[in-house]
Amino acid sequence: MKAPRVLLFGYNGANNTGAEAKLLATIADMRSLLGPDALLTVPSLDVSKLRRYLKEEDRLRIVRIPTTYRRTVRRLVREHDLIVLVEGSCYIETFTKALLDAYLLATRYAHEFGKPCIAYAVDSGQVSTASEEKIRAQASKTDLIIMRTYAGAERMRKWGVTAPIEVAADTAFLYRTDPSDADLLRRELPSGGAVGIAAVDFNLFPVVPRLWGRRSRCYKWPFYFSWSEERREAAARLAQDHAELADWAVERHGRSIALMCMESVDDALAGDILARMKHPDRAKIFSATRYNASQMASVLRSLDLLITSRYHAGALSLEGHVPQIAIAHDVRLADLYDDIGMREEFFFDRDAPELFAKVRERADRLLNDPGDIRERLAAAHREHYARAQCSRQLAGEFLRSRGWDVRT
Repeated sequence: MKAPRVLLFGYNGANNTGAEAKLLATIADMRSLLGPDALLTVPSLDVSKLRRYLKEEDRLRIVRIPTTYRRTVRRLVREHDLIVLVEGSCYIETFTKALLDAYLLATRYAHEFGKPCIAYAVDSGQVSTASEEKIRAQASKTDLIIMRTYAGAERMRKWGVTAPIEVAADTAFLYRTDPSDADLLRRELPSGGAVGIAAVDFNLFPVVPRLWGRRSRCYKWPFYFSWSEERREAAARLAQDHAELADWAVERHGRSIALMCMESVDDALAGDILARMKHPDRAKIFSATRYNASQMASVLRSLDLLITSRYHAGALSLEGHVPQIAIAHDVRLADLYDDIGMREEFFFDRDAPELFAKVRERADRLLNDPGDIRERLAAAHREHYARAQCSRQLAGEFLRSRGWDVRT
């Protein structure tokens, strides 16, 4: 067979650390399976951001995709031999329904053109009843769905998806940092250990289509963040609660604070938290806007404790066996904490009563005596690293069954 053309379709080029790490690990998997001659195409809404961390080469190209994407997606699918859905939050509409529709559209076109389509280490989550029906109809046309959690796979089956479904783990667990970034946290925050806070302004979502709106609330036209006076007040309370938590860690435990912005959309909340702190000199913002995935992952893996509302902050920190606490707004962190054995003790829903008092109590315990938890997380990392390698194996077996020349 001639060198295959592979379309890696996902949330690429958004200054999102998790998507960046997952994409780079997936590219490594595709090269391992298909060899250096395979042509890999990575579409993006913002090619300049994608080029920050992905180098365009002879057999790897970056193409722009517009927000009105239907015709472009159809053309790209038609031009390629294999379609790989690489976005982890593939069958989820927590942030916006538009992305779910785009992934299902790519699947539909792949089916229409007779192109094999693999959903590669993806997840499912909260969707509307109407979207459940869409997922059942379109995702069932996928040739192979590899889920990153057992709970995500079970939801797909419950929704009636009939495509072959297997379970592996997020390819981000395979992501390796640059050795030169190993001591980045110590260089940036030299005064002792650090507590990381990966906060999310839940009040911005979902992103919805509008013809016009405030420029400050525009994600990328015609999509705008949700906003109202009530949401603004809730965001202010969220920032104040996180600021008080950060000051508590400084005063009680002598730790510095790493405010982890896993996507550029988190920057505003982190800035508000920093502005409200009594000890801003003991804190620093680490944002995906400025730091690449290697640098962000290195910081995450060097923390003494992580308090996260971001799935990939928890996932990428696991290699460092970093004790962590989740403040979640959807099922992705719940599923991850189920898999790593942390849900019963260290997982909280964002609407939990006395939330931050409970988080401080758990944080106090973990900072005083992290030993047992670190051992449990080390075992969880070994398991997830092995599971993540299964995605490549499952994809290879599928392509081999289709007569492709696949390497071991």
